[in-house]
Amino acid sequence: MKRRDFIIKSSAATGGILMPNLSLGQQLLKPYNSNSTVNIGVIGTGDRGRGLISLINKVDNLNVAACADILPFRLEKGVAKSEGKVKAYKDYRKLLDNKDIDAVLITTPFNTHSKIAIDSIDAGKHVYCEKTMAKGYLGIKNLVAKEKSANITFQTGHQYRTSRLYTHVVDLIKDGKIGKIQSFDCQWNRNGDWRRHVPKPELEKIINWRMYREFSGGLLAELCSHQLDFANWVLDDTPQMVTGVGGIDYWKDGRETYDNIHLIYSYSSGVKATFTCLTANAKDDYKIKVMGDKGTITLGYTKAWFYPEKNKKKKTGIVDGVAGATIEWNEDKGIPIHLEHKEPTEQALVDFKNNIINNKKPFSNITTGANAAIGIQMGLDAMYKNKIVQKPA
Repeated sequence: MKRRDFIIKSSAATGGILMPNLSLGQQLLKPYNSNSTVNIGVIGTGDRGRGLISLINKVDNLNVAACADILPFRLEKGVAKSEGKVKAYKDYRKLLDNKDIDAVLITTPFNTHSKIAIDSIDAGKHVYCEKTMAKGYLGIKNLVAKEKSANITFQTGHQYRTSRLYTHVVDLIKDGKIGKIQSFDCQWNRNGDWRRHVPKPELEKIINWRMYREFSGGLLAELCSHQLDFANWVLDDTPQMVTGVGGIDYWKDGRETYDNIHLIYSYSSGVKATFTCLTANAKDDYKIKVMGDKGTITLGYTKAWFYPEKNKKKKTGIVDGVAGATIEWNEDKGIPIHLEHKEPTEQALVDFKNNIINNKKPFSNITTGANAAIGIQMGLDAMYKNKIVQKPA
């Protein structure tokens, strides 16, 4: 299977914000072999952190050896979720001091990613940093600069880049199955206030950090960043400009981040990508549509469909080389694209372990993560400042 990657071609193309990863091929500090166990420390044991611990438990030779969280009840839950002997830390820096920890998984609030990742690199740990990789242009720049000279593996948590189904779909698109790309139409809709239970009022901003601009990028950073990263991947490009609006129009509960967002990103090819996220209507939930002049591919979390344009023949066993008999044709969804694959986040963790052992640059890496993070910051600036935002010069 082909694995295409977008590498920043020059500093001029990124205004000096991004730099290529030069650590590929450097000798790691600790030698590994195919039977080595990678001991990982989970920094942040909230809902996402504990969910990842459950998946780590399924991965051979990847072992949760430590957990860190500033909230005792969350730390206890994280340790309980782990298998085997696990050390608990209230201060993540103490976890980093543990020489038995090979790697860290960072699942803390968005505004802390850059600082914790930099500290982890300084401690010689391999890093899996959840999306969005870093908040703000300075946070992105500092993290990229730190990783550049490091002898570690850095993987960003845009797990669809490691999904074998998504990789297959990207290959189909790049091989011309939908023709010339015209547009991306992306959404991630939910119906709920997006809040977590708060046992004490003073913990409101610690637990519901996603609601506050100081800590969070809201729906764009927490949800739509995956889909923006996908558009970057398919186009081998990054957005040139963005415009968008949002608002706090339904959940009048003191939140600062928007409860609905609508953005349009424009790429150098002229392709536009739209992103919508609602929190009071869940119709169609998560969906990406990639539309070309020969057809459309629609993706869900773990399934995909091909829908040829009307002038394309349907009455054949195989349509445009995409596996799917005519009998499977669905006027709403099209022809299923069949490919056996793991759940994307589990596959991302398997790949992280293998990337460490084999000293291999991750497919979802510092460069792709930084590109997505810059696009997210552009979108936030467009909405909050009510203007068209150009790519940083």
